[in-house]
Amino acid sequence: MNRAEAEILRYSFGERVNHWVAGISYIYCLLTGLAFWNPYLFWLAALVGGGPVARFWHPILGVVFVASMAVMWRMWAPDMRTSEADRAWLARMGDYVRNRDEQLPPADRFNAGQKMFFWLMLACAALLLLSGVGLWLVDSIPWSLRWLRYTSIWVHVLSGLASIGLFIIHVYMGTAMVRGSFRAMVRGYVSRTWARVHHPLWYERLAR
Repeated sequence: MNRAEAEILRYSFGERVNHWVAGISYIYCLLTGLAFWNPYLFWLAALVGGGPVARFWHPILGVVFVASMAVMWRMWAPDMRTSEADRAWLARMGDYVRNRDEQLPPADRFNAGQKMFFWLMLACAALLLLSGVGLWLVDSIPWSLRWLRYTSIWVHVLSGLASIGLFIIHVYMGTAMVRGSFRAMVRGYVSRTWARVHHPLWYERLAR
């Protein structure tokens, strides 16, 4: 059996490259952001060249992350729409958490949990961008609008912390929880059995 018969292309080369651009730029912003947020974590800046280097690259890589998320939205928006199958899946999310996939309603290319992560991470990216601009151009904000400065700080911190929680869940689910997901984002392909078990609606559509 050749590869085309044994495996299915889950992510195109462009999707994989963009995903890794988003992931790498986010990790850089995560490390440097934590270093700036708390003095006890400033040692993290040493991992990426020191404080001045981190200060220079943090906003630039932040823009790269947001841009890659925008590209991801353009590529995946049609697949991320909520369907009746998603509502049924959400009602049984407990089975997903307990790794009882055989009891879950059938999912399409992305299940409802993946869709929730995508939209929440996209919202965090938008908030980080807007608040980040306020922090980047803080010297241009007049003192009479100091509330805007403080709002930018709080929005940036809270959306950053929320994105960290989402990121940790995403990494755990993609590596330890659902075996084969990480390899799919590296190689692009999944086995037909994997597709049939985890995303049967998507598999059936491709198999027609």
